Amino acid sequence: MSSEKKTTAAMEAVKPALVPKLRFPEFRGAAAWKPITIKEVSTPVTERVGEKKLTPISISAGIGFVPQAEKFGRDISGNQYQLYTLVRDGDFVFNKGNSLKFPQGCVYLLQGWGQVAAPNVFICFRLKDGYSNGFFQNCFEQNQHGRQLKRHITSGARSNGLLNISKETFFAVEISTPVPAEQQMIAECLSSVDELMGAQARKVDALKTHKKGLMQQLFPREGETQPRLRFPEFQNAGEWEMRELCQFITERNVYPKKKVPLFSLTIEDGVTPKTERYERSFLVNDEAEAYKLVLPNDFAFNPMNLRFGAIGRHGGTEAVAVSKYYNIFSCDKTVDSMFCETYFRSERMVAFYDDRAIGSLIEKRRVQFAAFLKFNIRFPGLLEQQRIASCLSSLDAVITAETQKLKALKTHKRGLMQQLFPAPEAVEA
Repeated sequence: MSSEKKTTAAMEAVKPALVPKLRFPEFRGAAAWKPITIKEVSTPVTERVGEKKLTPISISAGIGFVPQAEKFGRDISGNQYQLYTLVRDGDFVFNKGNSLKFPQGCVYLLQGWGQVAAPNVFICFRLKDGYSNGFFQNCFEQNQHGRQLKRHITSGARSNGLLNISKETFFAVEISTPVPAEQQMIAECLSSVDELMGAQARKVDALKTHKKGLMQQLFPREGETQPRLRFPEFQNAGEWEMRELCQFITERNVYPKKKVPLFSLTIEDGVTPKTERYERSFLVNDEAEAYKLVLPNDFAFNPMNLRFGAIGRHGGTEAVAVSKYYNIFSCDKTVDSMFCETYFRSERMVAFYDDRAIGSLIEKRRVQFAAFLKFNIRFPGLLEQQRIASCLSSLDAVITAETQKLKALKTHKRGLMQQLFPAPEAVEA
């Protein structure tokens, strides 16, 4: 045996066996998993669309396939359409654009689309017989390809947003693979979790849709003075009163005199604790003059993002601080702050924000706080405000609880995948 072969054999001997921590009973004594390249397990898909009339698609990290018309607002295929790749259900597509979730590009399995047209900059492939689509789909979801591809990326994305990854480099990626029967059992197990997650996600969406429809009934429509739906005790309470926001809003821009928790304003959750990433992006020299004080039931108003609903109430019980670039205000005792928050963050306000936003670029359009104060809103009596706020708050609590269940399922799946697949350090050793 030559010295080179001896060295190779010695290296293979010291590599840890690729065995997951958790195996189904029938495979606990089975052989270790073997690394195999994507080139070995698949066939490239290169058929052109030509004259066929198919939906041009793109890929969004974390979402998967989306029609170009939906992602970009129009079909961007243009004269390149005929050169697009014809992709069928069961094919995989690699988008080598970087993203936060998949910095080295994402791979998705086409399912339920039939046939689509994929940009020819994407790398498309189809698994050979004996290899499970579901198993490999979960490997790509774990970013097993990305951990290997990052060693080959020497510069950032090109001007078109794509990483400089060749087909040869991508197809050389190795995926640790068990025998077909174990692949299939893992795929079926994780698929059952996916089904539970899908059902829970639909339940959350249904609750949000219900809330949206309920709000349309509980608030007067444009041009009307009373809502279509009122609680029994307020059936004869009469018309809602039109009031200008400045009549009951008081702005308060005060710097904290002592250290308090730092919060941020998000579109989804309003005034919430800062994330670690946000914290790093907001480092300042003089903390005392970089933040504004927010008391319980105060509102934070971001003039840069009002179009997207960046306004929220601080629902906590202790004072906090937010960026000095926000406007902080409170409402007087004639209105219920929870009722106001529902109104301020409703879809109805989006039209108001759009009408009064200034600036040419969508992401930089702003609504001045002075313009916000001049807006008129119809209000019922305080007791009816509180009844509406209580009803919607109860529904929000249900939505939050069901959303937490969905998050728990996602956490369970991540933990299960960590057990069902060999540890990344063992694969990369």
